[in-house]
Amino acid sequence: MRFALFSNKDNHELHLVQQAKAGDEQALHDLLVLHTPYIKKTASFICKRTIDEHDEEFSVAYQAFHEAVENYNPEATAKLTTFAHLIIKRRIIDFIRKEQRHTNQVAGEAADIELNHQAVSVYTEHQLRMQRQEEIASYQMALFPYHLTFEELTKLAPKHEDSRRTIIEVARIIADTPDFVHHLETKQTLPLKEIEDVVEVSRKTLERHRKYVIALVVLLTGDYPTIQKIVKGGTRK
Repeated sequence: MRFALFSNKDNHELHLVQQAKAGDEQALHDLLVLHTPYIKKTASFICKRTIDEHDEEFSVAYQAFHEAVENYNPEATAKLTTFAHLIIKRRIIDFIRKEQRHTNQVAGEAADIELNHQAVSVYTEHQLRMQRQEEIASYQMALFPYHLTFEELTKLAPKHEDSRRTIIEVARIIADTPDFVHHLETKQTLPLKEIEDVVEVSRKTLERHRKYVIALVVLLTGDYPTIQKIVKGGTRK
């Protein structure tokens, strides 16, 4: 029995992941069975309702966990469940958007009655509100490797509008530069010297707003369209 070989749960899980990534189907099966309650719980949290094996969202989450196992790198990311949480959220959000587009299409074809238009509007607003909540939760998880929280970012945000616009512009330049983004994602730090060479901002200013810039880059390079609009609205076109 596999469990008898490991006294440490995390080591056992990591061993199963390594075996699964090497093509061991039994190890993959063991991981999926072991984490089925977690998959249900995560899917339920995202969907704001109880999810079980009969729901399409569970199938999406189940496949997403499988994907997480295949792409998991313990040296680059946190625990498997933390990494899987992000993948599950992304895949379920994609599923919800696809369903929303289908629903909107069907509603559009049947929109010969004004009441239908109103119903679609209410539904879309509700879906957007849910999407925004899901993006916020996902964004919070994405900030985890950088030891950042929303509460801390609120305190770190520049107080003056001009300073805020400048810092957002700096973050956009970093987000649009693959080398800078790769450095941040792999080392959890900013290459300040290189950044200083391409932006008209002093090293002192970059240091002072380093955490806030990191949070903005994570936001701008992630899949958070609804909350990205808030940031993009505060920058030059």
